[in-house]
Amino acid sequence: MPKSKPHKGLLKRVRISKTGKIRHRSSSHKHLRSGKGGKKLRQYRNDPFMASADAKRLEKLLFRRLRGREQPRTALRKSPSPEQRKAAAAAKAVEATKPAAKKRTPWAKKHLALKPVK
Repeated sequence: MPKSKPHKGLLKRVRISKTGKIRHRSSSHKHLRSGKGGKKLRQYRNDPFMASADAKRLEKLLFRRLRGREQPRTALRKSPSPEQRKAAAAAKAVEATKPAAKKRTPWAKKHLALKPVK
């Protein structure tokens, strides 16, 4: 199977912050500036963060998890640390050693509950 390579053209056009947000350049800020007001030109200088829906689309091109400007930091799932992996594996092993409880059918539950204890 071929490698999953990130889209190099996209990587040149966006900046990804440490928290997973994507900054991109505003359109309309390079030429034909004389017809635009000063306030609009100042706003174009600031690179906005990308919206969630667009960020989700770019995840497929970059092969990594991203988040949009409206999403909380918890939206990104982090890979567990080695200590967390060991703790989870130990908990799973303890759970596997416990004997499994017998599952009773609805008939057995009903009739065993009605049966008098001697």
